[in-house]
Amino acid sequence: MPKGSEALTNARKEEIINACASLYETMSFKAITIRDIGAHTSFTRTSIYNYFQTKEEIFLALLQREHEQWTADLQALIRQHASLSAETFADCLAHTLEKRSRMLKLMSMNLYEMEENSRLENLVALKCAFADALQAVEDCLIKFFPSMDANDRQAVLYAFFPFLLGVYPYTSHTEKQLQAMQLAHMQAVPYSIFQLSQSFLIKILKPFDAQADDGRS
Repeated sequence: MPKGSEALTNARKEEIINACASLYETMSFKAITIRDIGAHTSFTRTSIYNYFQTKEEIFLALLQREHEQWTADLQALIRQHASLSAETFADCLAHTLEKRSRMLKLMSMNLYEMEENSRLENLVALKCAFADALQAVEDCLIKFFPSMDANDRQAVLYAFFPFLLGVYPYTSHTEKQLQAMQLAHMQAVPYSIFQLSQSFLIKILKPFDAQADDGRS
């Protein structure tokens, strides 16, 4: 790690992560190189190696940041509402996912590659961020669905988080995929991240809806 203040180190890391995020909007994970990322920072490409050893570590840090931002949204949801019906909570949670399409894309497409080529300490940092997100969702369930016991919450969590791995592929198709589906006589159903997530959440949460009759939120 280069000499300098912690603030400078964190600012450099953020600049690298931001460059990676920007490139990922228009380029594939495999196509992006350290050289590409370096070209979008204010310092030399070789300086990147003072902060990240591989391209995959940069993407891992990007995914970690996505989890942290999602957790912040979930915690805000808990603070802002005294109670929510299943349908309203499903809407709110689906909207938080709608903002995190990059997180869903990374989770569904590139997770194993990022983890395989990253140092253990970087992977641990990601897992901590993921654990915080998992806890934030459970905290939502504890507050808004008091009829759930610990087993109910675990069942919901272990249905919801694996579901997230398929959201991006089912809502975002490339032109080549659409062409292949057409030739295979498959129908591409135009669901958005919000629509798919909301529908799923309502189905798994309705049995625990304490407000189904009065409509309070």
